[in-house]
Amino acid sequence: MNVTIKPNWQTHPQAELPEHIGGLIFDCDGTLVDTMPMHYRAWQTALGEAGIPLAEDEFYRLAGMPTLQIAQALALEHKSNVSGEHITHRKEEAYIESIPDIALIPAVVAIARRENGRRRLSVASGGIHRIVDEQLRAAGLMDLFPIVICADDVEHGKPAPDSFLAAASRMGLKPEQCIVYEDGELGFQAAAAAGMSCVDVRPWYGIQ
Repeated sequence: MNVTIKPNWQTHPQAELPEHIGGLIFDCDGTLVDTMPMHYRAWQTALGEAGIPLAEDEFYRLAGMPTLQIAQALALEHKSNVSGEHITHRKEEAYIESIPDIALIPAVVAIARRENGRRRLSVASGGIHRIVDEQLRAAGLMDLFPIVICADDVEHGKPAPDSFLAAASRMGLKPEQCIVYEDGELGFQAAAAAGMSCVDVRPWYGIQ
């Protein structure tokens, strides 16, 4: 007797999702679009001008935290005379220049396209609207996501659950009806705090 085992939706991007799930919430950077190396180079530019080092492993540890919060924390840690606001502005300027080169993360984008019209879709990012909206437009994804929640929409960024809860509320869904797609530790913590299932998309990098 042959038994068909359905692939697990938490580990296989092509798997069917549970029926009770009504909405999907996607992080943006490192989840929908492959921007993390671009962000790191922009941080190196901005922080280098302020004389502040940033190791690559520390950069990935901070992934998902609002830009201004990162800049203020690093400026304080390294006793810099350059304000967190100025560092943030320079980082955003450097990053915006690279947006035309943005690339998709195919396996994750394929889920959004497959579920479009079947389930509600939203983005919840630690970035600000000016950057995130431009990224989605450049990647050709803006039409998929009628709801985009950014750091400038909520009081507390990740690892607080505010952005995910705001996305669920805007979709008209309860937390347990949502799945979060994320790539950062702070995002995983935020999803858990929101009471939502979460998928780590990093094993799907490179899947076409």
